[in-house]
Amino acid sequence: MPRPGQLHLNAFLMSVGHHEASWRLPESDPYADLDVEHFKNLARIAERGKLDSLFLADGPVLWDQVGRRPSGVLEPTVLLTALAGATEHIGLIATASTTYNEPYNLARRFASLDIVSGGRAGWNIVTTAGLDAARNFNLDALPAHKERYERAAEFVDVSLKLWDSWDDEAIVADKERGVWGDDGKIYPPAHRGRYYSVAGALNVPRSAQGHPVLVQAGSSENGRNFAARYAEAVFTAHQTLSDAQEFYDDLKRRAAEHGRDPDHVKILPGIVPIIGTTSSQARDLEAELNNLIRPEYAIRQLAELLGVPESELDLDSQLPAHLPEEEQIEGAKSRRTLVVNLGRRERLTVRELIARLGGGRGHLTFAGTAVQVADQIEHWYESGAADGFNIMPPVLPSGLAAFVDQVVPILQERGRFRTEYTGRTLREHYGLPRPENRNTVPADPAARRTVVLHP
Repeated sequence: MPRPGQLHLNAFLMSVGHHEASWRLPESDPYADLDVEHFKNLARIAERGKLDSLFLADGPVLWDQVGRRPSGVLEPTVLLTALAGATEHIGLIATASTTYNEPYNLARRFASLDIVSGGRAGWNIVTTAGLDAARNFNLDALPAHKERYERAAEFVDVSLKLWDSWDDEAIVADKERGVWGDDGKIYPPAHRGRYYSVAGALNVPRSAQGHPVLVQAGSSENGRNFAARYAEAVFTAHQTLSDAQEFYDDLKRRAAEHGRDPDHVKILPGIVPIIGTTSSQARDLEAELNNLIRPEYAIRQLAELLGVPESELDLDSQLPAHLPEEEQIEGAKSRRTLVVNLGRRERLTVRELIARLGGGRGHLTFAGTAVQVADQIEHWYESGAADGFNIMPPVLPSGLAAFVDQVVPILQERGRFRTEYTGRTLREHYGLPRPENRNTVPADPAARRTVVLHP
């Protein structure tokens, strides 16, 4: 029987497109990465398509060489605050690092975005790979992969305590008695742990959706364990249906082992849809973009990901026979393994591998007609490989408009996607419950709503 239900679709926004050469097309504005009006236009296009959310990646470091592609990145919670005012329904997910932030400041920033947007905020939790970022924060070495995830777990625990430090009924606003709030309904975390010590309550009340939706994007062993414990949506990258199915089944099982409802963990792989009126036209656009890549820039990033010197990579040869194993990598473990497996499986030269990565950095790239893109998305959903997708247009705004105006109507006609928003918060878009405040959960189990409580 066909799998019931509807898909979840997010718009992953990046400058003028996910393909690294998109800025070189005649239609592209090479200054758009710093133009708020550009992002407002994208947000309105995505909301026109009734998409679940907008997603912004981020990192506390200047990415790549500035010669390669537009490299200005506005701080995402600031940008999403502006986009909140330009939209009414669509969710707003920002990336922020647990390695290079403090819980109180970050919890406050996301709580503020959640309130400003009426309950539409989400936090994509990352631990941040890369030595360059570490060196921006008084460190001479990248913290070990396992340590970064241990730190992230305590960071999220503290953030949850901070978001629960106000009861939903803490604000009294009684003018006659002169009582604004009930001090008995404020719950300071008084947290003292291995990495953090946080005494006082947050200075922002609890939001309409309880706290921002928690999103995670790591697929390593540590990443999967972390996602199973905390994540309500998981952004992931897969090149094959079988790999996506294995990840999907594994993560749902791990979530259940943590006492969570697996349906409350939405798994959303990335897809780069290159859409044409014919298959041939779509492939021509893909080839045009790939021909604009400058491999001398891309090879540096590939060498860093693989953990080898640039001198060991020959553009016209396959990957070296001997590469560091995943356990030797302290950076992006799962992405490194995906890239190596892709190169080995398809016997790609380094030049060909760079072209395959140019559009989505390891995410699935699919060139075809709108019907073929819709078929691919529905096939993965039907096959138990995804609850939806993170849409990564290769060129913006045209690629997002093509998806919204051509692919979304097909999915709507098939009953696979909403035709109107039925809720106001991001939790409602995802079909997630509003979490109870851990400080006020009823003692009587029968009185409790369905909740996900974190240890």
